[in-house]
Amino acid sequence: RLKASLLQAAIQGKLTERLPGDGNAEDLLAEIAAEKQWLIKAKKIKKEKPLPEITEEEKPFELPDGWAWCRLGAICNYGTNESVSPDKLLKGRLLIDLEDIEKNTGKLINHKIYNGKNANSNKNLFYAGNVLYSKLRPYLNKVILADEDGYCTSEILPLDFGKHIYNKYAQILLMSPEFLNYANQCSYGVKMPRLGTKDARIFTCPIPPLAEQQRIVQRLEELLPLCEGILSGK
Repeated sequence: RLKASLLQAAIQGKLTERLPGDGNAEDLLAEIAAEKQWLIKAKKIKKEKPLPEITEEEKPFELPDGWAWCRLGAICNYGTNESVSPDKLLKGRLLIDLEDIEKNTGKLINHKIYNGKNANSNKNLFYAGNVLYSKLRPYLNKVILADEDGYCTSEILPLDFGKHIYNKYAQILLMSPEFLNYANQCSYGVKMPRLGTKDARIFTCPIPPLAEQQRIVQRLEELLPLCEGILSGK
């Protein structure tokens, strides 16, 4: 509960203070939008369906000065992953299945390398720096950062947040109670619930300026080990 409270406090701006020179998240989001338009014109990505405007009712809390709300689909490539057939998989690359990710910790607990055997389904290609999010049974809260290129099951989505959103902040956001509760409420299916792409893309994200994103991560990296110490009795 303490860990969850810290994650929630982090995305509400309660663990850090705004500093001179931080800039404004609105400007950051404008840069992301302009970059996407350039990529569309260059035919490097496809034009996306416009996301709905965020209503006041969708804002669960008040943001600190300099922060801004945006849709998840506006800041990453949710739902546009690169699928690779079994015959195209390259040996020697990291291969991640759902059971390889520990729930609630953001840790990879099994480091498996593809050896050319036992691949009978398409995999999603991911790159170092991607946030890997498990859309299956979102209540397990399986979200990790990729340290190297590799492949993962299609139930795990590789998310590219680009250069304007710190990937470690994005991981914190997706592991926060705010997103976890939203994902659980929106999931479909009884035995094997999943978060649908449309619902995920319209989640309202609290975004701080980039410098503050980095300070938030640094602060949590100081505090979260204390939670582990409490759990272990140290």
